[in-house]
Amino acid sequence: MSNSMIIGQYVPGNSLIHKLDPRTKIVIIFFYVIVVFFANNVLSYGLLTTFVIITIISTFIPLRFIIKGLTPVWFLIIFTFLLHLFLTKEGPVLFEILSIKFHLGGVIQGLVISLRFCLLILMTSLLTLTTTPIEITDAIESLLHPLKKVKFPVHELALMMSISLRFIPTLMQETDKISKAQASRGVDFRTGPLKERMKAIIPLLVPLFVSAFKRAEELAMAMEARGYQGGEGRTKLRELTYRKKDLFIFILFICVVALLIYVRS
Repeated sequence: MSNSMIIGQYVPGNSLIHKLDPRTKIVIIFFYVIVVFFANNVLSYGLLTTFVIITIISTFIPLRFIIKGLTPVWFLIIFTFLLHLFLTKEGPVLFEILSIKFHLGGVIQGLVISLRFCLLILMTSLLTLTTTPIEITDAIESLLHPLKKVKFPVHELALMMSISLRFIPTLMQETDKISKAQASRGVDFRTGPLKERMKAIIPLLVPLFVSAFKRAEELAMAMEARGYQGGEGRTKLRELTYRKKDLFIFILFICVVALLIYVRS
């Protein structure tokens, strides 16, 4: 299994998080993403960070694997921090380099946004790390079931989202393989003028798109060969059922949110 991207990968396990109903995990992650934007002090961010760390530990997935899997997004995190560091001009001046003043507000704002970014990525990644694509599909379809009354294609939407998540690591592996093949032929992606580097990306994008369309065609043909006709009349091998542990975890999350609201005020 490639460690270059954790989003979309599933790590088999027997932990409590693995055994939770996927609907419980999706609902908790959905509200966690909302709650992150309401944090406004050290205590609230500390509480949210502690919740993520405890959840990661509960999955028994090596922390080193998760941190290494964030490598592709470190550039965005650092870029976000530097953007606020250079553009935010609030608070006292901390230091000055080449007549550019860096303010305390820029450092704080950059750290806050970067921390939010990390928390969101870690929490949403735990969904795919501990839930199979089939479980995600069934959970989304179950949660969106009321929309079927207005003729909304719930099953098809859930299937598309599940397939998209499933193929993220596959496409990342394909990108890595193609880039190494092109580099062995003398294509340079890292040095030279920006214009030349952008031109060098074309030999990478063309085979990647061809491979993606080929995989999509093969998947469509395989589904058609197995008689797939959409969600109508389909039965499920494993029915989703809420258990006491799902209720316990959900109540625990509500307590965390209540505590967050308390420390925020």
